[in-house]
Amino acid sequence: MRTFCTMLKTEWKLSLRGMDMFIFAICMPLVVLVILGILYGDQPAYAGASYTFLEQSFGALASISICAGGVMGLPLVVSDYRNRKILKRLQVTPVSPAMILLVQVAIYTLYALASLVLLFLVASIFFGLQIRGSFALFLCGYLLVLLSMFSIGLMVGGVAPNTKIAGVIASVLYFPMLIFSGATLPYEAMPSALQKAADILPLTQGIKLLKAASLGLPIDDIWLPVVVMAAIAVVCIAIALRFFRWE
Repeated sequence: MRTFCTMLKTEWKLSLRGMDMFIFAICMPLVVLVILGILYGDQPAYAGASYTFLEQSFGALASISICAGGVMGLPLVVSDYRNRKILKRLQVTPVSPAMILLVQVAIYTLYALASLVLLFLVASIFFGLQIRGSFALFLCGYLLVLLSMFSIGLMVGGVAPNTKIAGVIASVLYFPMLIFSGATLPYEAMPSALQKAADILPLTQGIKLLKAASLGLPIDDIWLPVVVMAAIAVVCIAIALRFFRWE
């Protein structure tokens, strides 16, 4: 536990110096929220809807920081440490691959939770946001989406031979999910053909889960996203631990 706390403290300081995650995981979701709040305010999501456009989009906005940290930030940090031979030095210490990955997960989880709290406070205070479903169910779904997205980052960072390849893989995964999963461009505004293509993306299923939980939609709407998110988490974590590269 002492080793974990020491590594967490050191890595947290290094992360804050970079400012990348502060911009993409904290500032960007907040900026998108404010823009949507100003443009749509308390307008209904669609004609006759009992909830507003912002309430419908809250789960998607909350997922932006998860995607930024888990799919882009996490694998780049791990692969950079491999490229700079830091992992090779750690290999001769009692530190395990699970410990290294867990520290990074903890850091990006802190970013995601800070973003979620900030988004909720701003949306509720300034734009009248309400969680119409179960807040506890929303949090459970949020943690499942976080675990699933972070597992993808762990897999990429754990097995990519160098930073360049990790960056390419992370970009190929990150930008399509950011744009087409509903995190920035509303899923409901997409043409039906684009919606079918977006359904392939893991984050699309995660956003559907968060949306159903926050709006109190029928429980039948969440089983597929739950299964998809859980399966991705199990498979990716197993691959990351089994094929982790020290150098």
